[in-house]
Amino acid sequence: MKRAVNLATVTALAFSTLSACAGPLETSPRPAMRAGAQMIDEIPPVDPAVQRGFENWLEGFKPRAKAAGISDATWARATQDIRYNPKVIERDRNQAEFTKTIWEYLDSAVSDTRIENGRAALAENAALLRQIEARYGVEKEVVVAVWGMESNFGKNRGSTLIIPALATLAYDGRRGNFFAQQFIAALQIIQSGDTDARRMTGSWAGAMGHTQFIPTSYLAFAVDFTGDGKRDIWSENPADALASTAAYLARSGWSKGQPWGVEVRLPQGFNYNLAGKTVKKSPDEWAALGVRSVNGGRVPNYGSASILLPAGAQGPALMIFGNFTAISRYNNANAYVIGVGHLSDRLKGHGPFAQAWPRDGRALNAAERQELQERLTARGFDTQGTDGKIGPNTIAAIMAWQRANGKAPDGYASMEVLLALR
Repeated sequence: MKRAVNLATVTALAFSTLSACAGPLETSPRPAMRAGAQMIDEIPPVDPAVQRGFENWLEGFKPRAKAAGISDATWARATQDIRYNPKVIERDRNQAEFTKTIWEYLDSAVSDTRIENGRAALAENAALLRQIEARYGVEKEVVVAVWGMESNFGKNRGSTLIIPALATLAYDGRRGNFFAQQFIAALQIIQSGDTDARRMTGSWAGAMGHTQFIPTSYLAFAVDFTGDGKRDIWSENPADALASTAAYLARSGWSKGQPWGVEVRLPQGFNYNLAGKTVKKSPDEWAALGVRSVNGGRVPNYGSASILLPAGAQGPALMIFGNFTAISRYNNANAYVIGVGHLSDRLKGHGPFAQAWPRDGRALNAAERQELQERLTARGFDTQGTDGKIGPNTIAAIMAWQRANGKAPDGYASMEVLLALR
C-alpha cells in the first residue's frame, strides 16, 4: 500500500499514500454519533437499489470469508444491519493530489506545535514508554513520533466504522482485492474478541487506532501490552497501540541506539549517480569519497548506508541506515520516513536540518510531471512512459539531461528543470 520514490523525489504519489491515514495530512471527519466513548460517523442514506446490490455482493462474499475461518456467528454479528457507505467511495475517488514539497510537508509534520505536543506526550506517558522501550528495544521518541504522525497523539484516530467501509471498498472493486483482504482481516480481529464491529473505527480506508494499523498489519504485529486479553488499539489508553508500534518496528529490523539517518555535507563534484537507496557503502567508504557530517567530522560506523537527496542537490543530504528501512515498513513514502525520523530527533533535543531547503521552488503537479516526461523524451532522454509518475526511469532521464547540460545530475524533478526544457 505504501510506495517509495527513488532519490526521495517527493511526488503526489507519496503524499496521496499518506492521505488514507489520519495523520498530518488529514484531520478526523466531524463525528456524528457516540458509542460509549467512541465517536462514530453516520452513514448517509443510499439508493435502495445500491444497497440491494451491496447486500447481494455480501451474500456472495460470505463463502470466501467462511473459507478464511470466519464463523457464521461472527459474520452475523459483524454484518448485522451493515450498509453501503458512499462517503468512502467519494473519498477514494476524489483524493486530493498532494503536491507539497518535502519542506512543506515537514513544516506540518515536524512543526513547533507537534514537537511541543510530542514532548508533553513523552512526559505524560513516561513510565509506559520506558516499559515499552525496555521490552521491544525501540526508543520512546521514535514510538511517540509515529503516534504524532499517524493520529496527532491520539486526537485524530478516525471515526468511520471499519467493517462497512472495507466491505464497501471491496464491493466497489477499484482496489477490490486489497480491500477484500482487509475486510477478512477485520472480521478475524472481531472473531478473536479483541473488539467488536461497533468499536472498530478508524480512517475511511481502514487504518485504525492511535497509530493507524490496517487490519492485516494488526493481525501480524499488534500486541496485548496491558495483559487484559485484548489487543486494544482503539482504547483511550494508548498502551496497546504504542506497544504494537514498537513491536512492528522491532520485527522490521529496528536497531536501538542507531540513527535512522544523519545529515551530511557532500563534496564539490560529488558523483550524483551514487545517490539513491540502491547504492550502499559503509560510512568509511563514504568518507573516502569526501562525505562528511554537517559539523565536518566523519560519520560513525552505523552500518551500510545510502545517500538520499529529498530536494535534490540544493537541499539537505541525508546518509540513511537500516532504521530508515525499518520505518519504511510502516509507511514506505520517503517523506513519511523522514518525518518520523526527524520528529524523533527533535524530541530527543536535536536541532533542525543545517542545510536550508530550496524554498523558492515548488512541487510539480500531475500535468507538469507528464509534460516533463514528454519534453525529456522528445529531447532524446527517454522516460519510458509519460504517466506523470516520477520513478527510476524518469530520474535517470533527468540525470542524463542534466549531465548533458552542465548541471548537477541529482535527478530531481523540479520546476527549474521543466522551465529549462520548455
